[in-house]
Amino acid sequence: MTDRLSVIFSALADPTRRAILARLAEGEATVTELAEPFDISLPAISRHLKVLEAAGLISRSRSAQWRSSRLEAAPLREATAWMERYRRFWDDNFTRLDAHLKRLQEDDS
Repeated sequence: MTDRLSVIFSALADPTRRAILARLAEGEATVTELAEPFDISLPAISRHLKVLEAAGLISRSRSAQWRSSRLEAAPLREATAWMERYRRFWDDNFTRLDAHLKRLQEDDS
């Protein structure tokens, strides 16, 4: 069984799926609306939506003949929280590098 973060990051790895999420951040959309900017078929968009739904990144609802998708932010928050530890790591390293470069400049003066 694959862990939840792996499923989320796998879904986010595809640029089409990231673009779909960006569109859904603006509000709900149908498959047809989501397909508009892409040069791919509706079934291909549907497959992308299934991956996003399996990762918990979107939810889908049906109203009459329309099926719309909506962004679900909780999994993105989970992925961001995991990455935050590494952002702090890099921030600390850059701070140390900056201090070292300042010391080198002062030694040259």
